[in-house]
Amino acid sequence: MAYTLQQLSDLEDIRTVKHRYFRSIDTADQAVLETLFTDDVSVEYRGGGYFVQLEGAAKMVDFLMNSFNATAVAMHHGHMPDITLIGDDEAEGIWYLEDIFISLDRKDVTTGTAIYRDRYRRVDGQWKIARTEYDRIMEVVQPLTDAMKITVHHLGKVGRKLEDCSDISHLITWYDKAA
Repeated sequence: MAYTLQQLSDLEDIRTVKHRYFRSIDTADQAVLETLFTDDVSVEYRGGGYFVQLEGAAKMVDFLMNSFNATAVAMHHGHMPDITLIGDDEAEGIWYLEDIFISLDRKDVTTGTAIYRDRYRRVDGQWKIARTEYDRIMEVVQPLTDAMKITVHHLGKVGRKLEDCSDISHLITWYDKAA
């Protein structure tokens, strides 16, 4: 199938939205996060020991800013985008996630991969994430040991301090998958 110049531009804009999402999580860039989601965004994250479900852009940004706070160290990479335009103003995308999340308060390191399935919608000329979900492919949680030295901690400087975080426990169901 041959793409039009507009379709090629749309595909690139959608990739850019997802790249901004990953970068803004890891850098606690709330101003950028606030531009990435439709007002009615729906979210489901299914991990090895958790399930997150929420709706609405404000809840999504709050969830991310509280999750990636000053006690977290994070790295998210989205690879191999598979984007399908399903209309002039709608698209679907599949991304392969590779991430590392270090929780300094829980003293653990989570390394994993997941498959994101997204829905995008153009709103006022801008592509935004209308639905995002992932299922973990692999997840390994290990204790943070004294031998592991964190020499740079960007979220420690720019992320929300614990005393400024709000309670998001109602958005997360924790469970022991081994049980």
